[in-house]
Amino acid sequence: MRIFSGIQPTGDKHLGNYIGGFRQYAQTQELGEAFFCIVDLHSITVDYDPADLHERTLDLYAMLLATGLDPERSTVFAQSHVTAHAEASWLLSAVTSYGQLGRMTQFKDKADRRDFVSAGLFTYPVLMAGDILLYQSDRVPIGDDQRQHLELSRDIAERFNARFGDTFVVPEGIYPEVGARIMDLQEPTTKMSTTGGTEQGTVRLLDEADVILKKFRSAVTDSGREIRRGDDKPGITNLVDILAVATGKSPGQIEVEYEHEGYGRFKVDVGEAVADLLAPVRERYLELRADEGELRRLLALGADKARAASAPTLELMYERMGFVRL
Repeated sequence: MRIFSGIQPTGDKHLGNYIGGFRQYAQTQELGEAFFCIVDLHSITVDYDPADLHERTLDLYAMLLATGLDPERSTVFAQSHVTAHAEASWLLSAVTSYGQLGRMTQFKDKADRRDFVSAGLFTYPVLMAGDILLYQSDRVPIGDDQRQHLELSRDIAERFNARFGDTFVVPEGIYPEVGARIMDLQEPTTKMSTTGGTEQGTVRLLDEADVILKKFRSAVTDSGREIRRGDDKPGITNLVDILAVATGKSPGQIEVEYEHEGYGRFKVDVGEAVADLLAPVRERYLELRADEGELRRLLALGADKARAASAPTLELMYERMGFVRL
């Protein structure tokens, strides 16, 4: 089985990234041949600082290793180091409709907040499809917010196969059973984010324990005193899901355990569990990030492996589409 997933090197990585992404990556690398990509080309579709992109690419690579990826077991690399991604994106644009791209929810949300909307932001999902399909990926571990983009990738694969002959595996998504979408602690109807969220409601992976505890103690809850999940209790639902991930217990077990407890103790317990979960991640990250030469060496090895793995698919695409190959 082949596994592929990618993550952008933008913003400080937070608890939502860990639960919806990093944690899944470490688990799914055990399922087969795994490819994990720092999708830096995606990061230039909106305004960005080149120096910041440079540093955050190395930051993210260190974080991927700190959260459990093994560069010997998995292929971990930067998208821009493998030119096949950009080439595949252009070829796949021939089988992607303008209407499909215009219906992408994330594009509409992001475009509404900007005066300048780049063409890259519009065609972003085609590049994502290329990322996935180049590696003949069977499974794609992603967060719930990427479902629409993965469905588009599946449509593109099926349309290419129908027009040019069987070329791509049609991938399936792997979504977290619990915590597929972690919400802002201060605005529990909004997804946790370092760009669109609140400062106090965003738990960063590099926050120290006292900062994490403070954020959870001030987390917004709901009316009443019941600790249960439900559409009418978005704050408590979010905290239950977070505690379930941090402890390995089911949401149902947590509801029973805190049946007679108030919100105060519950929030403290969630904060302590998250602080304990993230402490070794932070320690390992700081150790890795201090050796930039080693990070670059490992990135180069990952790029070599990714180029070798993607080359046969790209060549097949060119041949099937009728290009003269030399």
